[in-house]
Amino acid sequence: MAEPLIVTRSLAKVYRMESYTVTALQGVSVEIGAGEFVAVMGPSGSGKSTFMNLLGCLDTPSSGEYCLAGEKASELSGDALAAVRNRRIGFVFQNFNLLPRTSALENVELPLLYAHISAQERRSRALAKLADVGLAERADHHPAQLSGGQQQRVAIARALVNNPVLILADEPTGALDSRTSCEVMGLLQQLNRQGMTVVLVTHEHDIAAFASRVVNFRDGRVVDDQLVADPVDAQRMLRELDESAEVAV
Repeated sequence: MAEPLIVTRSLAKVYRMESYTVTALQGVSVEIGAGEFVAVMGPSGSGKSTFMNLLGCLDTPSSGEYCLAGEKASELSGDALAAVRNRRIGFVFQNFNLLPRTSALENVELPLLYAHISAQERRSRALAKLADVGLAERADHHPAQLSGGQQQRVAIARALVNNPVLILADEPTGALDSRTSCEVMGLLQQLNRQGMTVVLVTHEHDIAAFASRVVNFRDGRVVDDQLVADPVDAQRMLRELDESAEVAV
């Protein structure tokens, strides 16, 4: 395995209600190397979303340790965690989370605005990332003027604009049709081949098959952690879909 980018040791999360407690995560110890593409799977209530929230510094553990790129995120304050999120992590969500009344360019610029980057630099970096995902010519389009796949590409460009070390993708194909899902997974595979670490939460085995490692959760614990010998190649699948469509015509 590559040098660990993510290390968790006995990670646990307990939610305390008025009259009872819910243990969402218990004793999770995982290492994810820099440059890996990992799919996190499990049924509803298995702990996979809680695990993703902790990796993304969106929540703090009840106990245990989480280190990201050598930094003990589990010991940081709220403001420090926000800084880690902005500096080191790019997020991609199922429903895109784009601002509807702003252009694709302005949506991609948003993390840079929070980082107090100058307007000229924001525009330059955002345009470059839109070009990287094949949407340079759609920079002035609003989300409603874009297809679902294009909106997700904008969201991926936004996730990349701060040059993070980690992409966290939470059900990124959940709102997309099969072909568009394959296109998005192809983009994530391309980023991974360029050295980006990608952690993907999904409940779909067909989507997890694009990853090179699958970690399964159940009842707040890791129950299986396997390398994928031959991940599905999204670009090859797209070519096969095109060939099938031509034959059908």
